Amino acid sequence: MNSASATLLPVDVSLGVVLGLLLAVAVVVTAVARLSPDQGSGRAREAAVAGIRAALQLAAVSLVIGWVVASPTGLPAFLPLMYGVAVRTAGRRITSDPTWWWTALPIAASVAPVVVLLLATGLLPVRGIALIPVTGILIGGALTATVLAGRQSLSVLAQRHGEVEAGLALGLSGRDARIEIARPAAADALVPGLDQTRTVGLVTLPGAFVGMLLGGADPLTAGIVQLFVLVALMAVQAVAVTVTLELVVRSRLTAPPPTAVPAPGRAAARRWYGLRRP
Repeated sequence: MNSASATLLPVDVSLGVVLGLLLAVAVVVTAVARLSPDQGSGRAREAAVAGIRAALQLAAVSLVIGWVVASPTGLPAFLPLMYGVAVRTAGRRITSDPTWWWTALPIAASVAPVVVLLLATGLLPVRGIALIPVTGILIGGALTATVLAGRQSLSVLAQRHGEVEAGLALGLSGRDARIEIARPAAADALVPGLDQTRTVGLVTLPGAFVGMLLGGADPLTAGIVQLFVLVALMAVQAVAVTVTLELVVRSRLTAPPPTAVPAPGRAAARRWYGLRRP
């Protein structure tokens, strides 16, 4: 165990036990409080699977990154993999129809220019130990913004479909009629990043800052690096939200139509409400 890990958390049996207990608390509380859309236990199962999956994925990624850093061919293989997983995750979080692949555009359009700028100016060396974490942070920020903007835009357009139709009746184009409704909802996707930037150092100490301190950097250098990360994330997320909004209002990124549910009969209604015939 190195000094940095010993300073933060000792990696031993006690840590494993505490992790297991915390995961159990998350699962049990979610199940007991029925914190699922259907008020069932679906989210509790998701929490359990997410915790176990995170442990397995981090173990695998730790081994892979060790190979990527040491191998000259690892970096060009790992970066596209990160991007592909982000696109698939974002797309399937937004929609279940075949348009999910359009999420490749906002993630690439927001992340690629920042990475190219950093490489061109020499601020970011072409080495796996530097390029992978920085690119991963930016892709993660773009993924979050894309998902929030896409889901909220599609949801509000479905809820306020009548207003869109009214705009079309007044002569607006489809894009203009939709964007007036969807833009405020998509803009909310920027709120988490803005709040994180506003409160940095006051409420939380972000990961880049803490990581550099544990790695031996002085506080000023760690603060400058963290400032760069936060500002870069704001730029990435602003571009990702803008591109996602355009894809939604231009009907490139869509949601499947709702499935018609037949009205329940009298017997089903009695069972649902717990009624009994006199």
